[in-house]
Formats: sequence, C-alpha cells, structure tokens
Amino acid sequence: MSDRTSSQQRPVEELSQYLTEVTGEPVDEPLLTRALTHRSYSYEHGGLPHNERLEFLGDSVLGLVVTDHLHESHPDLSEGELAKLRAAVVNMRALADVARAIDLGDYILLGRGETTTGGRDKNSILADTVEAVIGAVYLSTPKPGGLDAAGLLVHSLLGPLMKRSATLGAGLDWKTSLQEVAAGQGLGGVLYRTRDEGPDHDKTFTAEAVVGDEVRGHGTGRTKKVAEQQAAADAYATLVVHEPMNPA
Repeated sequence: MSDRTSSQQRPVEELSQYLTEVTGEPVDEPLLTRALTHRSYSYEHGGLPHNERLEFLGDSVLGLVVTDHLHESHPDLSEGELAKLRAAVVNMRALADVARAIDLGDYILLGRGETTTGGRDKNSILADTVEAVIGAVYLSTPKPGGLDAAGLLVHSLLGPLMKRSATLGAGLDWKTSLQEVAAGQGLGGVLYRTRDEGPDHDKTFTAEAVVGDEVRGHGTGRTKKVAEQQAAADAYATLVVHEPMNPA
C-alpha cells in the first residue's frame, strides 16, 4: 500500500459505514475519529485526544471474544493449549494483516514524521488502531449490546484465522511446528534471540524468531520459554496461516 498524505486522507464516514454494515449498529463517529488518531497527530495538533485508551479497551474486548470462541470451539484443550491458539490468532502481525485487508491505514490520523516514514503500513500502528476501533465499536452501542457488536467485528476480521486455528501446529508446540514448516519451505534452521528487562522478581522477556536470516516473529512473556513460543507462533502464522482476506 502506498503512503498517503493528510490531503489524501480517506473520510471517516467511509469506515463508519463499513463498520455499521458489519455490526448492524451505528458507530459513534467522534469515538471512531479518536480511535483513528495516533499520538503523533495529537502532539502536532495541540494535544487532541488520541487512541491509546481505546486501544487498551479494545485489546481486552478482542481477547475476550477470541478466548470465548476458542473455549467453546475446543472443549478438550487444556488452558495452556488454548493460550497457544490465542497467541496465534491475537498477535501484532495478524491484526496488522486484517488492518491492511480493510485499508485501515488510509484512515489513520498521523503526524508528519510518522506519515513520511511509512507509518500507515507499520505493523505496530495498524495493530494498535484495530484494537482502538474495536474499543470504539464496543462503546458505541449501549451495554450489553456493545460486546455483541464488537464480537461481530472481531469475527468478521479474524474469523478465517480462528476457524483454521484447530489445524495449526504440531501438537500446539509452536517451536516444533515452525521448525517443520521452515524446513519444508527450504528456509533452514530457526534461531531465537531473547532479551529480558526488569528486576529479577519481575522480568519481562522479549523474543525474536529468526528464519532464513530474517526476523519472522516476535513474542513477549514472563519467562523465556513463553516468549519464544509466542515468537514461534507469530512466525508460523507469517509463513503458513495468513492468506489474503476480504472482509466485505
């Protein structure tokens, strides 16, 4: 997708119409505009409200919808196995992919610096904005209807990936699965680069899965093992799972 300048910004009304068609509920356009407002734009325009609070809310709503679906769809899986499936569905790369599928980057309000450096196609910005939009949809409909509307949106965007989740991986061991698919695609071995931050009693580990000399996945966790498994799941999704999706 090519970058757009602010003069080529797509109107929020177009996205609002799409969201209403998906959810069957009107979306509060001021809330949606806030969901699309990156902090870089806020700083350049006198501290306008930006999307980070909505992102925080949307992240929780997204996690609930996906976890509920996986819990109901896979009654025989353990908590650990369900967590691995969720990591394959809810990750930055998956969210960025669905954002691209609906051209979400064209609607985001970015500061000049982010615009000129390709912010409209950055995985982190796209993923965060998806979560913020989910939060806006959730708040636009009086409770408890907001969760239903947000759930319809999540299923529209991530439904194909959730349906395929049962077939992912070799016994849900993502490191083994990633090694197998990397070998099958002739990409060679898999390396993990892990670092930790924080005091000994409260460390956070960040891992990168490197396949074919390229970073293919990222993960975080309270232990090195968890971080590496999440990175492997992310990389596995990159190599195998994601296919072009048409949300219309």
